[in-house]
Amino acid sequence: MIRVIMHGCNGKMGQVITNLIAADSEVELVAGVDAFDDGHNTYPVFRNIKDCDVEAECIIDFSAAVAVDALLDYCVEKQIPCVLCTTGLSQEQLEKVKAASEKVAILKSANMSLGINLLLKLLKKATDVLAPAGFDIEIVEKHHNLKVDAPSGTALALADSINEELGNEYEYVYDRSGRREKRPVKEIGISAVRGGTIVGDHDVIFAGADEVVTFSHTAYSKGVFGKGAVQAAKFLAGKPAGMYDMSNVIEAVLS
Repeated sequence: MIRVIMHGCNGKMGQVITNLIAADSEVELVAGVDAFDDGHNTYPVFRNIKDCDVEAECIIDFSAAVAVDALLDYCVEKQIPCVLCTTGLSQEQLEKVKAASEKVAILKSANMSLGINLLLKLLKKATDVLAPAGFDIEIVEKHHNLKVDAPSGTALALADSINEELGNEYEYVYDRSGRREKRPVKEIGISAVRGGTIVGDHDVIFAGADEVVTFSHTAYSKGVFGKGAVQAAKFLAGKPAGMYDMSNVIEAVLS
């Protein structure tokens, strides 16, 4: 049984993960951390990570950027691996994450979905075949109308996975409204749609002469990200210091 602390336990993702772990016989949620608590959880909740005195094998974090510095200090001090899911970290914080990973295991990924992370691997193989054959590459991402950033971090991660296979020679283009020219070969178009309650929808389009190949991933609930985070915690528990990501989890699942 892997003992887990949920950092940001009363947020939407924190509660999703709470319910997922409650139904998982391999994982136990032994404590939570959240600045706001009404006592409804079945495990003890601490308002500050530094006050948590419960032993655990891993921490899952879905909190806020402002809370990450204290979390990293705690993980290093207590030597507890961390699945770091909070986004919007500053460059200084990203450097702190890297420094912490030299002392304790840290898993950080742009998207916790197992499906998206498998897609990242598949795209590399597709790129090796289709890009040299002259296929143009476009990415269309769709999210709910409350999402404030565009394009999504996942869309950028998909583009990066492709571009790495292309020697990082391709330019990302987000808006063609001011252009009056033929589409350059070495570009990846990235379009964002915002509307309704769309959880997350990503299409990667390889458009060639007389044929189109499309890779699609649709998230129907936040549960897909929670399931990935729990799977990541199972993987990370007991691992030595280092920086990990969901590709390592995928490799472990496939092995």
